[in-house]
Amino acid sequence: MTDFAEDMAVGVEEEFHIVDLATRQLVPRAGLLLQQLRSDHFTQELQRSVLETGTTPRIRLEDLAGELTGLRADAVAAAEGLGLGIAAAGTVPLLDPEAMKISPDPRYEQMLDDYQVLAREQLICGTQVHAEVRDRDLAVAVTHRLGPWLPPLLALSCSSPYWMGADTGYASFRSMVWQRWPTAGPAERFESADEYDAMVKELVRSGVISDPGMLYFDVRPSAHVPTVELRLCDSCPRIDDIVLIAGLFRALVTRELHALTTGAPTPLDPGTVRPELVRAASWRAARSGLDGELVDPVEGVPKPARTVVSRLLEGLRPQLEAYGDWALVSSLAAEALDRGGSAARQREAFRRAGRLTDVVDLVLAETRSRTGSRTGSRTRPASPCAAAAGR
Repeated sequence: MTDFAEDMAVGVEEEFHIVDLATRQLVPRAGLLLQQLRSDHFTQELQRSVLETGTTPRIRLEDLAGELTGLRADAVAAAEGLGLGIAAAGTVPLLDPEAMKISPDPRYEQMLDDYQVLAREQLICGTQVHAEVRDRDLAVAVTHRLGPWLPPLLALSCSSPYWMGADTGYASFRSMVWQRWPTAGPAERFESADEYDAMVKELVRSGVISDPGMLYFDVRPSAHVPTVELRLCDSCPRIDDIVLIAGLFRALVTRELHALTTGAPTPLDPGTVRPELVRAASWRAARSGLDGELVDPVEGVPKPARTVVSRLLEGLRPQLEAYGDWALVSSLAAEALDRGGSAARQREAFRRAGRLTDVVDLVLAETRSRTGSRTGSRTRPASPCAAAAGR
């Protein structure tokens, strides 16, 4: 191991849907809610129906969980005082598209003008995880190597089976909506920050994007802070699942950085990584989440999700142990696999009585709940992550 394992902090940005507690419909009330919250910890997103928050970079996963718990508690308390609910999921099933509005920001208004239905239908929420990598050349070089290992992380987060009142047949339909953006998907291979930055400048010069924050790769070097940023995952109703994903992602970044800087072998030759195959594996994860098969990153063949996640976990054991994360992360992984994904829980809630309001109620309850959490002790946050999702 290198010294990457000594001080690589991780931070999380969460996006939440805002729903009316009486109707359970998505409502554009972020501006009203932000008036009740500390502005340095909460912000608007493209849609006025979305609230975003970001944590302080943390070394200990338990501290990360505590801050996530505290920020959620603040958001829930403020929302409920206004008759609103906070829903941490990739999508919510009940909404009136005609009532949705873009946040009052010149950048967002320009995005609406440029992208039209893509911006109007950006009624989705994701979880972004930042892993600190101070050397930008390394941050750029490692992103391509991470691609094949990310679909299992998406599967752990899948929470968006419903879209505009209908069951899509996907565990993460948010992923399908997100992939419509012109710069979404797996990252290509770049050998240096200069090469990456030249590509960004060409895209901006083309007029297709207006700034570096509009590179929506599944994983990317952040445009604003010294991190590698995971952007593939749905918002997660349960904080434990976010902590699990954050721990696995940091371990992946650590392993690939070690291999990149020392020449140590890894389970997969990075020279064989093809974006087309990574995209296909991500689609597979979005289709069935934890309830079907995933593409094995090394063998490239379908295997049960439990097998793929378990192999990923075991392969990262040296890195997880170096951080002192093995006991927590392995326990959270076992619980997630035994419990099943959010998409399956939402469908079960609907099957009981055939009501989409029950689906929303389930997500609201899981977003509020801290009881029974392995990691949910509350700590007060200090300063938020500097990067804003989508910028």
